[in-house]
Amino acid sequence: MFRFEDPAYLYLLAAVPVLALIRFVLARRQRRRLRRFGDPALLRQLMPGVSRWRPDAKFWLLEAVLALLVVMLARPQMGTKISHEKRTGIETIIAMDISNSMFAEDVEPSRLDRSKMMVENLVDNFTDDKVGLIVFAGDAFVQLPITSDYVSAKMFLSDISPSMIATQGTDVARAIEMATHSFTQQQGIGKAIIVITDGEDHEGGAVEAAEAARKKGMRVYVLGVGSPKGSPIRMPDTGDYIKDNAGNTVMSALNEDMCKQIAEAGGGAYIHVDNNSNAQEQLNSELDKLAKKETSSTIYSDYDEQFQAFGLIALLLLIIETCLLDRKNPLFRNVRLFARRKKAVAMAALLIASTATAMAQSDRQYIRDGNRLFRAGDYARAEVAYRKAIEKNPRNPQAEFNLGNALLAQKKDSAAITSFEAATKLESNSLRKAQAYHNIGVVCQGHKLYAEAIEAYKAALRLNPKDDTTRYNLELCKRQQRKQQQQQQNKPKEDKDNKQDGQDKNKKDKDNKQQQQKQDPEKMSKENAEQLLNAAVQQEKSTQERMKKAMQQPRSRKLQKNW
Repeated sequence: MFRFEDPAYLYLLAAVPVLALIRFVLARRQRRRLRRFGDPALLRQLMPGVSRWRPDAKFWLLEAVLALLVVMLARPQMGTKISHEKRTGIETIIAMDISNSMFAEDVEPSRLDRSKMMVENLVDNFTDDKVGLIVFAGDAFVQLPITSDYVSAKMFLSDISPSMIATQGTDVARAIEMATHSFTQQQGIGKAIIVITDGEDHEGGAVEAAEAARKKGMRVYVLGVGSPKGSPIRMPDTGDYIKDNAGNTVMSALNEDMCKQIAEAGGGAYIHVDNNSNAQEQLNSELDKLAKKETSSTIYSDYDEQFQAFGLIALLLLIIETCLLDRKNPLFRNVRLFARRKKAVAMAALLIASTATAMAQSDRQYIRDGNRLFRAGDYARAEVAYRKAIEKNPRNPQAEFNLGNALLAQKKDSAAITSFEAATKLESNSLRKAQAYHNIGVVCQGHKLYAEAIEAYKAALRLNPKDDTTRYNLELCKRQQRKQQQQQQNKPKEDKDNKQDGQDKNKKDKDNKQQQQKQDPEKMSKENAEQLLNAAVQQEKSTQERMKKAMQQPRSRKLQKNW
């Protein structure tokens, strides 16, 4: 497939016919001037060194050079670079129990959170392996199809919660059966099913399902999370413990016997997960025993640049034009290869060609450096390389797309979305544009922006209808959006009721306070009046008693000395 990376430069080709028209008009005027001097045949005899066709040939050679330079600026590309990467690893499907019993806190911080941390550490330990994710309770469904995209695996892992499955219970058999159909069709590669559960199987048939998986060449490993002694289940949204119909607190205990039976039937191993165990090391050791097989995957890298061929042709034509003289001279006595005018034209052309070459090479080189650093896990330096590529060529969609991946690996989600959006605007290839929209949807879904994620997934499917992963994510996102909308609809009603109750209470308190204030002044004034009256009565009695005593005592004129 042939294409132009920057087709906007092709508009400059309009200068070619314009210059040709100007050349035609000027040549016609020159011929009219010559006719004024005399007969054209006589004039040709008087000017034997003048060539009739050489000036036209030189002009059209320069026109061709100009057209080729414009094509070089548009960066022609042919075909695609296809790289076949070979990986040696295994395939792993993780089935995680998300029933309410996983909220028990006998394992810190909880059974569910501890399981998530183990899966995340497991994914970090993978290099060339493939991983898939299944969640189950009373039912089971695929959370993430088997893939080598570890970044997406971690994002889907963080979004797991028991609310994703309405049917409560623990159907381990259903999860194992679904896992057996989630692997690739490749033969000879180690395939592991890792069941993370507390062992409270309410449906049965798990041992038979594990045995059937073993017969198909798959190993079933069981991670038993929790304590055999049991623990109450506290719901994180309310903080209350789950109780049965009789009002007793439900105790959830790890069923180790059943977990061991499932692992034995599946040809794997049982690993107990508690606060003190080295379950992670044991699991990694068990997986290392599986057969690893080399797999090849075809990965798109980029289009091959074809500007070099156009540059060589332009340089060749420029050399021919420079060597072609205006006058006839068999002995080359008047050869002027480096005449001032020709030298200026040649230098300008070479300068443009070298500039285009340097620009095209530099941004491609930065992208290659960034890809090498990204594969090595040095995402920060890869980001720097991609940004340098964008600085050299702001219209390179591959640089924007790769920059988004590097930012996403560093959990810079908002910046990653910006880069992916820029890639969708610059990219002309439908498949690569679909990948950019898919990544936007994954980021938005991880942040519970379901409306934005749905639109991104729809845009990706319109460009690539055969992408089953995007189609699955779209359906999952729609389901999560409906659940979110239901929660939002119930919350305003509760808030309104609580608000109304608060308003009624405040109004009642206010009325009571006003009534009390209205009654208190009357009550206080009455009490004060009674006190004043009693004081006046007591004062009057005291005065009368002093007067009575004074009248009864004898009178004396003796004065007391005032010492």
